[in-house]
Amino acid sequence: MNPFKTSPFIKSSIALACCGILYATPALADGRVQGRITDASQSVYFGGAKVSVKELNLNTVSNRDGSFSFNKLPAGEYTLVVDYIGAPSVEQKITVVDSQVFTQQIIIGEQQEAIDNIIVYGQSAGQAGAINRQKNADNLKSVVSADSIGQFPDQNAAEALQRLPGIFIARDQGEGRFVGIRGIDPNLNNVTVNGLNVPSPEAGVRSVAMDVLPSELIQSLEVSKTVTPDMDASAVGGSIEVKSLSAFDRAGESYSFTAQGSYNELESKTSPKLSGSYTNIYQLDNGLDLGVATAVSWSKREFGSRNIETGSGWSTFEVEDAATGDDFEMFGAEEIEQRHYQITRERLGAALNLDLHSGATDKYYLRTLYSDFSDDEYRLSNEYKFSDGKQLASTVSSGSFTDAEMSRNTKDRYEEQSILSMVLGGENQLSDWFIEYNVGYSKSEEKEPNRLDAAFTGSGFDLGYVAQVDVPLLSQSADAHDLSLFELDTIEAMNNVSDDQEISFKVDFSRDFVWQNNNGQFKFGFKQQNREKRNDARVAIYDGDFSGALASDFSAPVPDYDLGDFGPGLNRTALQKFVAENKQSFAFNSNESQVESDGQSYVSNEDITAAYAMISMDIDKLHVVAGVRYEGTQFETRGNQVELVVDDINDTETVTTTPWQVSKDYDYFLPSLNLRYNMSDKLVTRFAYTNTIARPTFSDSAAYQLIETETSEEDGVQVTERKAEVGNPDLDPYESMNLDASIEYYPGTIGVLSAGIFYKDIDNFIIQQEVQDNGDWDGFDEVVQMVNGGKASLTGIELNWNKTFKSGFVLGANGTFIDADDKLPNQADTVANIIVGYENNAISTRLSASYKSESYQFDDADMAVYEDSHMQLDFSSKYYFNDTMNVYFNATNLTDEPMYLYHGDKLYNYQYESYGRTFELGFTFSSL
Repeated sequence: MNPFKTSPFIKSSIALACCGILYATPALADGRVQGRITDASQSVYFGGAKVSVKELNLNTVSNRDGSFSFNKLPAGEYTLVVDYIGAPSVEQKITVVDSQVFTQQIIIGEQQEAIDNIIVYGQSAGQAGAINRQKNADNLKSVVSADSIGQFPDQNAAEALQRLPGIFIARDQGEGRFVGIRGIDPNLNNVTVNGLNVPSPEAGVRSVAMDVLPSELIQSLEVSKTVTPDMDASAVGGSIEVKSLSAFDRAGESYSFTAQGSYNELESKTSPKLSGSYTNIYQLDNGLDLGVATAVSWSKREFGSRNIETGSGWSTFEVEDAATGDDFEMFGAEEIEQRHYQITRERLGAALNLDLHSGATDKYYLRTLYSDFSDDEYRLSNEYKFSDGKQLASTVSSGSFTDAEMSRNTKDRYEEQSILSMVLGGENQLSDWFIEYNVGYSKSEEKEPNRLDAAFTGSGFDLGYVAQVDVPLLSQSADAHDLSLFELDTIEAMNNVSDDQEISFKVDFSRDFVWQNNNGQFKFGFKQQNREKRNDARVAIYDGDFSGALASDFSAPVPDYDLGDFGPGLNRTALQKFVAENKQSFAFNSNESQVESDGQSYVSNEDITAAYAMISMDIDKLHVVAGVRYEGTQFETRGNQVELVVDDINDTETVTTTPWQVSKDYDYFLPSLNLRYNMSDKLVTRFAYTNTIARPTFSDSAAYQLIETETSEEDGVQVTERKAEVGNPDLDPYESMNLDASIEYYPGTIGVLSAGIFYKDIDNFIIQQEVQDNGDWDGFDEVVQMVNGGKASLTGIELNWNKTFKSGFVLGANGTFIDADDKLPNQADTVANIIVGYENNAISTRLSASYKSESYQFDDADMAVYEDSHMQLDFSSKYYFNDTMNVYFNATNLTDEPMYLYHGDKLYNYQYESYGRTFELGFTFSSL
């Protein structure tokens, strides 16, 4: 029996057992202590502080608004202790009376002006808050605050996360896009915004493209590397929580405004950026406090990239040595492509958050976040074609090949992605019970309207290349740049839409108890998620009747391209106009259009029912969190079986589309244990045993089958060849057993020194295989499908050191080193960051380096494709005119680090892409 899985009966039993245990738990005495932690000016609140009732060994952690509470305390005299890294401990005497509420405001840092200035006004404010939350968390997590984000030239949530230990990012056109944790592919992580799961706008994937979230809308980012039972189990790598701002993060009214201009060196373009925020707390009747927080961010960035890639089509062939006459084996590409990108990315983000507080016991909130991201891309490409081994051999041995083919292509695409997240919830203290609940709706959408791809082909050129370098050296005869020799061959017009919607409901119940003089808490809850992923592809392929249109009819100036001789460009506007005016007369390839449209379209529904029970307890210096989580999944997918039948004998071609629907249900029972042992106030050790899952991506599990049947005649004999590419709705989720152990030292000043080791044992790993011999595909020559491919495991060490010195120097270094027993997609063996900086009341500077070692991507032509190691150097600086205004200068990618993928060996280019440096100049005006 699989230890991860269980039956619906166990689900019900767990819930009933939890209710019974909680009901039997004795109530505590009827006294209450509540308060808030603030600075001497009462303008800043401190979350993440450890608050203790000394005599009872009772501990809690202050909320993001600085509030804390202790319920059902016995009457008596006690000492309240507040510990916050970056400030001296504070002790205050309190008196608890039965049936009464004692309210106490705690002020930290008031007697040490230097420390107070650092905590309140400097960048260290955010770092101090983040470190305190890490130290006092129930599980192993890393936190980055809004103040810390502002100290680096990070444009979005993905780039802000890359500075944390164990985090790497996958980039798109040089910008951070997807986030991976501890060497695990981004598809295997969970992302929430304000506690609500975020669906992915992109077709087929689960990973959320976090570049759609502007960094200005974020109050904090938390990466949980171990999970507790009250968290979603879909976190093989970990879970990322994005928290937007709240009015109760600050006292009273606050506002900020930022204006920025950026310059991209590669394109010589200047781009604007504006953002602002406003928060205030309004006193209403009946003791109600209404907090209103809103923020808006807008940017429009013009930039580009230069690319050369070989892509697929690599093969092995023999070449004769001209000097010795001996044959030797070479590895070469049948196609090499030059690419020139011009890109405009526009981001608009907005947040409106409302909080209604009725005393310290009843709180209600509405959190909303909207982000719109558009990517306007125009790509020119030249494709050099070498169709067989003899041509490759001739090219490699002599440096050129006569009578070769070449195509000049364009890709004209406008893509818009949006994310809408709304969650309405509250929390109430009802006698012995504390109840938290929310209902949420989120929607992500990606639109690709009026995409237009055009291909012009020509032949008879003298082409050549030298392949054994990261940037292949291409050569061509002069006529290869004569656009009048290239005739319009195909046009693809696309209108694609992908959307992902989720509705969820969650409720949690908790109750404090005392067992043998040890303080603890029982907690249980339920969650329901209903999700629908839809991909609607509309592809129209035209392959003739272009009235003899030539590339020269759309000639444009030679683009700025520094990776070789590119030749003249093609005019985007002229192509659009030509297609709009003549499309009705083009030869429409209905069969290929139907195959592409029906084969890519599907709808998948996923309903998840979750229940959990857990216990938290303080036993002297040991804090224990243990429990179980149940998740049951109902999955249904609807797509098409599309078969293309080609009869070369009778010269006929037909397409048949048949609807296909599949359902699959599965259950998981996931125990976990998180231990935190405080060896002293400065030294913390942790251990965790957790079980997590990751459901298959929607494209892998979609109901689709693309089948091609071709009949031909060879030597008078009729031959039928059948091939297929199919989805796999029967895929099982990844299952991961995780072990973590760490030690953390907090010196008392703002800083942390930590070391940890982790191990992941992953079952049901999903890989691509040929499955024509598995008994389900008799008569097929080749069938490609994603399947559960067995086990994979990895072991890693994570080291981290951050320190803010009294002199103002800031040093930080972290590294994660992983040993995996197999090639895991996107898994890098080493991820590291180094940060050097200095700050005082007037200036703040940071020089940061982010490094990711080579990582396996996929197999092509029976060889592995790797992304080469990447190290990016960024610089940021601020000058504070006063407490409310500063000017800043940022520089990203100082060394012009490219992205490089290679095929098997670094000598063999798969893709090389460069982006240039970007410089930013801006100012910020704020109330604090």
